[in-house]
Amino acid sequence: MNLHDWIDELSDVLDVETEVDEGLILDIARTAAQNVQKTAAPITTYLLGVAAGARDADPETIERLAAKAQLLAESWDRPADAPDPDDIDDEVPDDSTVDHTGDEFED
Repeated sequence: MNLHDWIDELSDVLDVETEVDEGLILDIARTAAQNVQKTAAPITTYLLGVAAGARDADPETIERLAAKAQLLAESWDRPADAPDPDDIDDEVPDDSTVDHTGDEFED
């Protein structure tokens, strides 16, 4: 069985009618795996599929979405083991002795 057969069979099993540009998908997966981390490859292609499906995208739109994903992966500059900036536990100073009465806070 080759890749084209697999795509046809999988499309039948999943009951989807679509054209698959496997070269495009494999290029994005390769770039994500090399520039982000290996596990980014399937997640990237999955999210591209979700985005394409949500838009009922035609092949041209899928190519534009893929180009955005490709550009992001190519410009990714965080090593795979770098902590997520949102998850960094910055030390919070203890200001329990400071009187905050009358302080105004913005929402």
